Amino acid sequence: MRKFLVLTLTALAALVGSVQADTPRPGLLDSGDYAGGPLGSALQPARVIPGNGDVYKVGKWPTYTAELAAGPGRDTVLGHCSMCHSVTYITMQPPLPAATWDAEVHKMIKTFGAPIDEATAKDIIAYLQAHYTPQTRKQ
Repeated sequence: MRKFLVLTLTALAALVGSVQADTPRPGLLDSGDYAGGPLGSALQPARVIPGNGDVYKVGKWPTYTAELAAGPGRDTVLGHCSMCHSVTYITMQPPLPAATWDAEVHKMIKTFGAPIDEATAKDIIAYLQAHYTPQTRKQ
């Protein structure tokens, strides 16, 4: 009896899973998946002006991680910053003034609770200021 029950429950779970996979979500016109590739490989869609209804599209999102500039402090930035977010957040910013990078790192510590001591914060700030300010950013 137990074997029959297990087989029945397994078959029921497979049936429910296949029905859910074949049933589209309400309003979903198209779906995508995550795709690898370098920056700029995904085409940007035209701006959509919302209309009536709840119709939306989901496209492909890149899964790459941006390369940080080589230099002292790079590994510290990778180790500490990527605990909470992708380092792509660093590279996708416009070149920020040195004081802004200082404020951003301290915001991550004070506001978001990043476990970074002051000596490490200074290393991270020095790296960001050396590579991602208007004067130092390389294209």
